Amino acid sequence: MRIVAGRNRGRILATPEDRGVRPSSDRLREAVFSILASRNPPLPQDAVVLDVFAGTGAMGLEALSRGAVQVTFIEKDAAALRLVAENIGRVKGEAACKAINRDATDPGVPPAGRPAADLVFLDPPYGKGLCEAALAALAARGWLKPDALVVAEHDGQEDPAWPAGFVVLDRRRYGKAAVTFLMRG
Repeated sequence: MRIVAGRNRGRILATPEDRGVRPSSDRLREAVFSILASRNPPLPQDAVVLDVFAGTGAMGLEALSRGAVQVTFIEKDAAALRLVAENIGRVKGEAACKAINRDATDPGVPPAGRPAADLVFLDPPYGKGLCEAALAALAARGWLKPDALVVAEHDGQEDPAWPAGFVVLDRRRYGKAAVTFLMRG
């Protein structure tokens, strides 16, 4: 697994030894960021990003490589959190990144100095309704800007019931996975 584009292009990321973490493929990340770049207006270069159910941190680190100014990773699994920390080090992102050990469905309030996110990546374990629960909790606790863009990866067979206040902009299939783009509005 590697960073696809930007200032860290080609940088190899640490991957999990077991199947407990399911990182987004390079192909999927490239497709998602291509869609984000083609939006009107495109995502600002200085975006504040939240990578939830971070796993390896690949989505947030891809955003950092492409110009995000700050990335916060939320992950409750200790082994995955160690992967995120290792990968932050591999891209020398310590100044712009913070990994937080929290349950995304009960995230508490954002830490001091971490502004609300412009862009949110959600990639929970499939089939458990965690996208919806986490998104509702993050919105309620002040983690998201009023017009935040959300990229949620979920099982392609799922049709999540998104929380009130979120509008589906697009949905794409990539093999067994689906990616839904939402706007908080």
